[in-house]
Amino acid sequence: MACPTQFICKALRSVGLVLFYYVFSIGITFYNKWLMKDFHFPLFMTLVHLVIIFCFSTLTRFAMQCWMGKPRVTLPWKVYLSKVAPTALATALDIGLSNWSFLFITISLYTMTKSSAVLFILFFSLVFKLEEPNPFLILVVLLITSGLFMFTLKSTQFNLEGFIMVLLASFIGGIRWTLTQVLMQKAELGLQNPIDTMYHLQPLMFLGLFPLFLLNEGLSVSTTEKLFRVSELSHLLYSLLTLSVGGMLAFGLGFSEFLLVSRTSSLTLSIAGIFKEVCTLLLAVEFMGDKMSTVNWLGFAVCLSGISLHIGLKTYYNKGKTHSDYLFLTCTNPVLTLITAVHLNSHSPASLLSHHYSQINSLLQPQLHLTEPVI
Repeated sequence: MACPTQFICKALRSVGLVLFYYVFSIGITFYNKWLMKDFHFPLFMTLVHLVIIFCFSTLTRFAMQCWMGKPRVTLPWKVYLSKVAPTALATALDIGLSNWSFLFITISLYTMTKSSAVLFILFFSLVFKLEEPNPFLILVVLLITSGLFMFTLKSTQFNLEGFIMVLLASFIGGIRWTLTQVLMQKAELGLQNPIDTMYHLQPLMFLGLFPLFLLNEGLSVSTTEKLFRVSELSHLLYSLLTLSVGGMLAFGLGFSEFLLVSRTSSLTLSIAGIFKEVCTLLLAVEFMGDKMSTVNWLGFAVCLSGISLHIGLKTYYNKGKTHSDYLFLTCTNPVLTLITAVHLNSHSPASLLSHHYSQINSLLQPQLHLTEPVI
């Protein structure tokens, strides 16, 4: 009876972690769309989220430092600006444009268009020689591209401006995750823990996005009655509360992803991510009034099949690796983990590097858990 009981407990734990991840992942998508209906300042919202994530990261680092009794990594200014700044700028633009697009497009169109980030990641991975050429990649590209075309074909809720924003965000997302992979290969930086990475990224992301905010929303935000020209304190408190919820969701998303992968595997996250997109579209149709034709649903299925094929191929090719070979592979070529993160949660800065660190953590779980607590 021990084995079935142990299996059931492990299955229940995995299901619980997946549902915990769904709460934050799906929640932040619908939160962003809901907030943009009345609060038309997506860049300001993103800046507030970055500040909140930085505060949570700082507090978590302090708690970990007290727990472990040794200081956390802090990069010198020269290394910080030269190595981290490019990744931070790309991440800020990816997230900012993604949130901005919610002013124009539906959740369903956003979810599908954001899936095209896989194509750009593959492209930049091949350019930077982080991914080996594979004939199956052509099939992956064709499936995702044709699926996206079918989804937008004769869509009654198609918005060109929002579509271009998400597509541009996906393109920048490809650069973002390629730079992230290069950054993670520099083991001497000591940013393997996602909390340390978030702590270092948020200030530069804020500075990178702030000029775009001033140019597009600065005057409007300073004169809006929702914030600085508010007539009643209760309205101001409501606005601050709703903005804070998004920051907590973003940080919680990174935490739930890290917890899910470290306690299960990156494959579990990949499979859960595919079902998450199905749930997102079903909820968008049911509660947000998104309209999808049979052709749109078929395009969605074709696109997901392309993503699933790539995940399956990566899993198959990694299956024959020895423990040491696989550890080297995950350190130098974590494209599987990166594409999963991008096509699901590119709008979340908190999720930036948790997948990669957690994949290594799951391989060396007994050793790592002795020295570094699961946050």
